[in-house]
Amino acid sequence: MVEIDSAQRQFAKHRVIAAITCEVIDFRNFPWQYEHMHTQAPTHTAGIRLRDLRTRQKVSQLDLALRVGVSQRHLSCIETGKASASKDMLLALLEGLDAPLNERNEALVAAGFAPLFGSRPIDHREMDTINEVIDLMLTAQHAAPAMVLDSEWNLLKFNPSFVRLLQLLEFDLAALQATPNVLLALTAPGGLASRLENPAEVLGDVLKRAQREALHVPALQAMLKQIPQSMFDTKQPQNFNNPTLVTRFKSKVGELRFVSTFTSFGAPLDITAASLRIEHLFPADEATRRAFA
Repeated sequence: MVEIDSAQRQFAKHRVIAAITCEVIDFRNFPWQYEHMHTQAPTHTAGIRLRDLRTRQKVSQLDLALRVGVSQRHLSCIETGKASASKDMLLALLEGLDAPLNERNEALVAAGFAPLFGSRPIDHREMDTINEVIDLMLTAQHAAPAMVLDSEWNLLKFNPSFVRLLQLLEFDLAALQATPNVLLALTAPGGLASRLENPAEVLGDVLKRAQREALHVPALQAMLKQIPQSMFDTKQPQNFNNPTLVTRFKSKVGELRFVSTFTSFGAPLDITAASLRIEHLFPADEATRRAFA
């Protein structure tokens, strides 16, 4: 364990892991930390859940039937309750829709089966490998600001370069402590969006992504309602001069330019693991690289 400065200590209770020359800040005791899954009594049948999920994804009965290898008539009977699906059939249909793991559990319970996928707390001993992989990814690219988010955009971990970025943007760490959620920190008055050189481009991309993800995350739907409608109404300019969106920040050392990547676990079998994603902001020009050297 290594010591950290007083500003970071005040920011949150966290663990610091030594790794080469970098350290990973880890939130474990925030009030929004993960809890074990508690499956409530179903309010809809498995068939209705399937139909609603299929409708949200704009997948026709015929398309889903072809994906799974079942007749459209049988699928229709399952959705209307005229026929019951076996556990294997139900899982195949949910897989065909690429349903989130929590929704698969809910459909299983609605059909009278036990939930299949766990939801371990992030600090559970069985999540040690997950945390080791995350810490390695955060420290391997020490010159790139990086953060770990969950499905509700809560900030779980970040690396020292992320702290450096906030310092260069003159963004108060206490503000992020008060709102440890990247989506709200970005869109709040005087938030990170105010430091953007191209807010229309970045907000357009971020909010569209959040809206897609909110289809499966009720808490995110509620969060989006807190964001001013004017931010959603901002027209995203069509700029195809770069192969990917470049996020441009105004900072005390001049403009900082980044391209972002998202990493998630390839075949998660746990709801918590499935919700995690790591965002890296890689410097997109020499001036930005020097600022994080």
